[in-house]
Amino acid sequence: MLTLELCVAGVMLISLVIYVLTGGADFGGGIWDLFATGPRTKAQRTLIIQAIAPIWEANHVWLIVIVVLLFVAFPVAFAAISTALHIPLTLMLIGIVLRGSAFVFRTYDVQSDTTHRRWSRVFAIASVITPVMLGITLGAVASGTIHVDVKTRVVDTDFISAWFAPFPFAIGFFTLTLCALLAAVYLTLETDDPELQEDFRRRALISAVSVGAMAGLSFILSAEGAPTIRRGLGNAPWSIPFHILTGAVALWAIWTIWSRQFRLARLLVPIQVTLIVFGWGLAQYPYLVTPDLTFSNTAAPDTVLRPVLIVLSIGIVLLVPAFWYLYAVFKGTPRKTEAAAGRIDASRKD
Repeated sequence: MLTLELCVAGVMLISLVIYVLTGGADFGGGIWDLFATGPRTKAQRTLIIQAIAPIWEANHVWLIVIVVLLFVAFPVAFAAISTALHIPLTLMLIGIVLRGSAFVFRTYDVQSDTTHRRWSRVFAIASVITPVMLGITLGAVASGTIHVDVKTRVVDTDFISAWFAPFPFAIGFFTLTLCALLAAVYLTLETDDPELQEDFRRRALISAVSVGAMAGLSFILSAEGAPTIRRGLGNAPWSIPFHILTGAVALWAIWTIWSRQFRLARLLVPIQVTLIVFGWGLAQYPYLVTPDLTFSNTAAPDTVLRPVLIVLSIGIVLLVPAFWYLYAVFKGTPRKTEAAAGRIDASRKD
């Protein structure tokens, strides 16, 4: 039965998918900014800046949607997560703020080599920390180490052990590799320069292999680190077909990257990431915070959920066309002269 709380939870899951596909790719751009190397270092960083600049602030809308819905629709779960995981959540918030600030200051501060290098380093490191902390938070929520008394709503936590464990960290680095993969694939179509496309093609292949390795490690660690997720991924009737589908899409995506079918790769890699996130959601159901908080025992009353869904319906009608227009304006054609200029200006030290 599709209840009101499941409708809200579905919107949260879809918002998480969109945030990973958009905001996650922005973080991935910061990762490749950190690891930009070779004779086209400057051109690589210039392309990343051009790709991120028009949209990076707007992409955080989806994270705000998730936080607001969690707070309004599932207040007990919001309290439990924000209490037990306030350290990684705070680090994630600091990373978002530092990343945005550094991105702006790098563009508009004094354009000396020293200043540019300092802000670039802050931007890149924050872009690494933030997705890792997001993944750690999701891994801790699924691990079953956050215990809550539903009646008294008291969280039993020491603020460390729920997230400072192998499984949450594996999910953290798994998230990092997904962001890096998305960014590398997207960037192959942000330029018509064959050399830059090859640079990010190689990075996409490295990221794809890393995603597979971290997925395998996370699944192994889930046996003890997140048994509920392990049972869902291993024993549910849908799990084997779902694994086959996800694996087939991943292999097809790798082949398209290898064979330089970048437009098809940009379609397949987001599908792969979407399947991974949805698989996590299905495996965790019916728990919102494993093992004590389900969607039903933490949901706000229907008198709250019903207006929330009405507002969401109105918001979708306004938000989706606005985002479509934003992307149509700023992401319609590959970057040409600016990236080439960055490559030509190789005399500037990075």
